[in-house]
Amino acid sequence: MSEEIINSSKAPEPVGLYPHARRVGDLLFLSGVGPRERGSKKIPGVALDDEGNIVSYDIEVQCRSVFQNVRYILEDAGSSWDKIVDVTVFLTDMKADFPTYNRIYAEYFKDNLPCRTTVEISSLPTPIAIELKVIATI
Repeated sequence: MSEEIINSSKAPEPVGLYPHARRVGDLLFLSGVGPRERGSKKIPGVALDDEGNIVSYDIEVQCRSVFQNVRYILEDAGSSWDKIVDVTVFLTDMKADFPTYNRIYAEYFKDNLPCRTTVEISSLPTPIAIELKVIATI
């Protein structure tokens, strides 16, 4: 079975020692993807104080940025949005953010219905409110 490590030239740089994705056979496993922008520490939809703490955030802006970053990785790996088969979503505030996230998710996945799991966690490695873990086919 063939294996390949994939790093996108468009998605934000990983914040640790891991690739954007790993291809094993016809499956593509993406590492957790957040809303950051490549080449910057800027996080779309997030306002931080001087110590780097979240002052406010816009979950809709973050969702759209995360979905774009996932798309970058998929395309650079030779896959596409319609080949996503499983999505795990991590939210830091399920009660406040799930309705908006769920609405935007429905826009992006109206033609493709991957399996999905959504979990609330207390924090993520950077000051973000959402992260996606994706499995796709190639």
